Amino acid sequence: MAAVTMKTGHASQTVRDEGVADANALVGRAVRRREDDALVTGQGRYVSDIPLHDALHLAFVRSPLPRGTILGCDVEAARERAGVAHVVTGTDLSGFGARDGQALGRLAVNPVLPFEGEAEFPVLACGSVAAVGQPVAAVLASARATAQDAADLIGVDIDEAGASPDYSNGDAPGFRGDWSCGDVAAGFAAAHLVVEVEVEHPRLAPSPLEPRAIAVDYDAERDRALVWYSTQTPHRARRELCRILGIEEARIAVRAPDVGGAFGMKASLYPEEVFAVWAAFRFRRSVRWASSRSEDLISATHGRGARSRGRLALDTEGRFLALEAAVDCPLGHWLPNSAGIPAWNAGRILPGGYDIPAVDIHSRAKLTHSAAVGIYRGAGRPEANCLMERLVDEAASASGIDPLEIRRRNLLSPDRLPHEGPTGTKLDSGRYAELLDKLARDADYDRLKKARDNIRAEGGVAGLGLAFYVEPCGTGWESARVTLHPDGRADVATGGSSQGHGRETAFAQIAADRLSLPLERVRVLHGSTDDCPTGIGALASRSTPIGGSALAEACDALLAKLEDGADRGKPVSAEVVYEAKGEAWGYGAYLFLLTIDPDTGTPTIEEAHCCDDIGTVINPMMVEGQIRGGFAQGIGEALMERIVYDADGQLLTGSLMDYALPRASDMPHLSIGKMSTPSPANTLGAKGVGEAGTIGAPAAILNAANDALRPHGAAIQSMPLTAEALWRALRSASTR
Repeated sequence: MAAVTMKTGHASQTVRDEGVADANALVGRAVRRREDDALVTGQGRYVSDIPLHDALHLAFVRSPLPRGTILGCDVEAARERAGVAHVVTGTDLSGFGARDGQALGRLAVNPVLPFEGEAEFPVLACGSVAAVGQPVAAVLASARATAQDAADLIGVDIDEAGASPDYSNGDAPGFRGDWSCGDVAAGFAAAHLVVEVEVEHPRLAPSPLEPRAIAVDYDAERDRALVWYSTQTPHRARRELCRILGIEEARIAVRAPDVGGAFGMKASLYPEEVFAVWAAFRFRRSVRWASSRSEDLISATHGRGARSRGRLALDTEGRFLALEAAVDCPLGHWLPNSAGIPAWNAGRILPGGYDIPAVDIHSRAKLTHSAAVGIYRGAGRPEANCLMERLVDEAASASGIDPLEIRRRNLLSPDRLPHEGPTGTKLDSGRYAELLDKLARDADYDRLKKARDNIRAEGGVAGLGLAFYVEPCGTGWESARVTLHPDGRADVATGGSSQGHGRETAFAQIAADRLSLPLERVRVLHGSTDDCPTGIGALASRSTPIGGSALAEACDALLAKLEDGADRGKPVSAEVVYEAKGEAWGYGAYLFLLTIDPDTGTPTIEEAHCCDDIGTVINPMMVEGQIRGGFAQGIGEALMERIVYDADGQLLTGSLMDYALPRASDMPHLSIGKMSTPSPANTLGAKGVGEAGTIGAPAAILNAANDALRPHGAAIQSMPLTAEALWRALRSASTR
């Protein structure tokens, strides 16, 4: 085992690795990211950097109320403003597609769960509004400031009385998921012990560094558009734009230049972006729009916000007999492409890596008068894991069994894998208990328990929190094309995309290894519907397991052509559409020592440890970066981030003055351990890691906080665990 200590900003990181890479292989080596030179020297090319000739700049008028009937929209002053080319309302837009006489279509939604009822996709509100921040009118002008100034002149008259639709009565349309297996009633009847918990997740803002942005380069001669778009899914974006607007795919191309982060927020088309493309075709001019940070907070997709409750039955040996769980998720007022994924994952992932013979699980998600809720790094995985791991920790406390030991007793053993779980998920491979033992050794679990007890003995408030997790890494297909030129250069084109997470470097490593080429001889193309084969995109930690496997298969197909005598005097290409054999499941565990100031409630993470098994590792340096990034967002959810609406539906966290993102100084030391159990579900044997920290860290921190509060007769179920919330929990317990 090798140990390396790295320092990044204010947070030092200790990395413990299992084994070293083959010295002659590129896969498995910490190759420096090829993207970084341009990005850190200001040479990156984002959507707002794309030059457009004679473009119209777009600004939106947004609803100030969460629901109501639109009585009128006074646009005359805006239309008379110098530099304003067009003002469009929902009434103007209704009934028109890219050409007169075509109605706009609806956005397609992934049907992972059945949807009960109807959901609209209003590009501009027409007749009524359903959330604060919903676009009501749009201004197109010669400059961004001119468009915004004109938008500020538009008055919208909204009557809140008797508004439709009404999502506040509990009967709102939504998704429904139900999974059951075994005799749950018998399991609880036979139980020696039953524990119950509730968990409330805060609603979160994904907050990538680059807000949403689109630049539509319209070609009037050919009546087509090149859409520069900050997106995770360029091919799907083109397909949906064409379907919604009624335009042939040959007339729209989509390119994603450098994408400044996404985290799921840029996986779907938004009404504003559909309008930008509509306007380009309608007015035969190029159109540009870039969201502000405040616009993203009020109208981009949010994440989490789920409330869950569960019961777990145990026998006299602490073995799990039965699980009951219910998860309720908010949806917002419209459905992005992956709106059903969080509720689906939150239900189907249960009971994680544990062997529970009987389960009864229900997951619901309903429309609400708020911004849409979509996939955010983890997308239902943290919701499932927090509920399960809180139940396991309460079971450990109630039974007197050590939290590590009770997990070890109930986790599936390697000889039970692959294993089809009670919800139909198939866990592919792993050494779950072995990973827990490795984490315990690396962190010195006994030392941490003694440290906690010593703090308590001296009058302090301290807790130790452990959480195990599993992470599904996507299913389905992805594409790749590899071209070898006569001079020994190779072009790799992937149907996937990149959102700043080093895709070009990792894919170059895979191709260079497979083709026995120097790394610098491999060029990676992605994010363009013109230059790359059709693909799904960067979602659900699927890029390396599925996209990387597609690339490996394409390289093998190219080599086979060469062996069969293909002419090396001209470019030789091979293109593959790869279908994964199944779902690859990463897994890991997090362990925290946390103290709480009894006078102020301020939490401090004294020690943080994790261990992850992600199968075949392409680039360990980038793996560690993904773990740290997920860990930062896990810290944010657990301790500080929360979108807040008041009772009147107004957003109270509309800027970063009110919404608390973690800073470098908020990040504790993290010790990272790794194992590698290749997955049989894909060619590379890879598993995802991008969401690991968001899944494991919040559950472990929540467990640590409750372990700290337990001796005081207190408990906490809602995140974030702010100083005020913890102080109130301690004071409430002391008052009782």
